[in-house]
Amino acid sequence: MFQNIDAVLFDLDGTLIDSAPDLGAAADKMRTDRGLASLPLEHYRPMAGAGARGMLGVAFGLTPQDAAFEALREEFFSNYEACMTERTYVFEGVADLIAKISQAGLKWGVVTNKSARFTMPLTSAMPLFRTAQAIVSGDTTPHSKPHPAPLLEAARQLDVAPGKCMYVGDDERDIVAGRAAGMPTVAAAYGYLGATADIGGWNADATIVSPAALLQLLRMA
Repeated sequence: MFQNIDAVLFDLDGTLIDSAPDLGAAADKMRTDRGLASLPLEHYRPMAGAGARGMLGVAFGLTPQDAAFEALREEFFSNYEACMTERTYVFEGVADLIAKISQAGLKWGVVTNKSARFTMPLTSAMPLFRTAQAIVSGDTTPHSKPHPAPLLEAARQLDVAPGKCMYVGDDERDIVAGRAAGMPTVAAAYGYLGATADIGGWNADATIVSPAALLQLLRMA
């Protein structure tokens, strides 16, 4: 299944980069601005993959159905925009993984549900993404994951048949989207949801516990 791969596509947050410190800081600033006690990063980290919904849920117990959610979400976005490259870092092993994928002649790219408002400045600021040949944001196509449209758009940008693209992500939505797009899928168990999610129930084609483990699947180790 993984021997005829011409491209590797990755989710962003929780798969390639750890953005939880900046996401958590943006939400926590909203608490301290209101005179509430700061919460430790450990509270925010498990929900980092859920973006504003997850961060506002931790900070204030809000859901998207709450009347105050829309206004607070925009405040969160503004806070995050101001700090999104301060504490975010590439997971250990990812830089070597990307280098070896490129050296092997495979194309690679990113498919994230993060909106382009954040994806483009963030990836532009991080050297890792200079060799990425496709970056598809949550608002690049009319649908975001778990719909397959963003993955199919990335395959189009890379000029690679979907069946020859592998998709790697740390959320069940990633695996659902990848399967719907006809791509072999890999669950990243080291991501944000790895400790609490039933990854075995996602029906991914493989699961990795570190970025380096992907090299073994690709027989590059």
